[in-house]
Amino acid sequence: MYDIDVRKRALSLLSQGRSLNSVSGELGVSRSALRSWKARLAPLRPGLPCPRCQSGAAPPGAAYAYLLGLYLGDGCVSALPRGVHLLRIACADAWPGLVDACAEAVRAVRPGNRVGRVRSQGCQYVTSYSKHWPCLFPQHGPGRKHDRAIVLEPWQQELVDAWRWEFVRGLVHSDGCRNMNWTTREVGGEVRRYEYARYFFTNVSDDIRRLYTDTLDALGVEWRVCGRGGRPYSVSVARRASVALMDAHVGPKH
Repeated sequence: MYDIDVRKRALSLLSQGRSLNSVSGELGVSRSALRSWKARLAPLRPGLPCPRCQSGAAPPGAAYAYLLGLYLGDGCVSALPRGVHLLRIACADAWPGLVDACAEAVRAVRPGNRVGRVRSQGCQYVTSYSKHWPCLFPQHGPGRKHDRAIVLEPWQQELVDAWRWEFVRGLVHSDGCRNMNWTTREVGGEVRRYEYARYFFTNVSDDIRRLYTDTLDALGVEWRVCGRGGRPYSVSVARRASVALMDAHVGPKH
């Protein structure tokens, strides 16, 4: 990185009619750099340091816990050339508020990186490029998440323990929902229909479901596993007191 005095000196020499080659040889600056300085004198704002591998600090807890839940549900990190990685999180078009909340969480975790939105059939991908997504999401890897172990690093677990509701909210907003269920009961010889709210979370990964249920246990939320055909991939929260807790801290998608 060249300081501003070197840049001004180079532009001064160029303004005197000197060639790019001569100024490059005198100052030891590449011609491409000289061309860019002619268009923009001030250096570009450097990216913010990675809170894991550079600054040694933890990322912002609430935003990270929420984003971690979204990533474990519907996110992936892909390697690109020159050490850059692409974070993509799929958000259904049916929930525009979720798309905005996801984008805000990405900006909070990596404020120095641009956040994009890419449309696909039935959803939008919230995207962001950074060399440090693998530092922040060490669970990334080739293939599907349920085909490999998903274990939180100690620093991640500390953040989840400190922001449990944000983590649960991210998981539910990615792979869960709040809906109305119904059942019938016979009362005084008459069959009556009863409706009640419940939360569902469905994920094929045993490890991700366990992270969800362990966090619910720590929050005092009652749950049970349900599924059909011997595929118990769903976790249901239906007890009235537990649903009230989820409503207060998670709520339906919007």
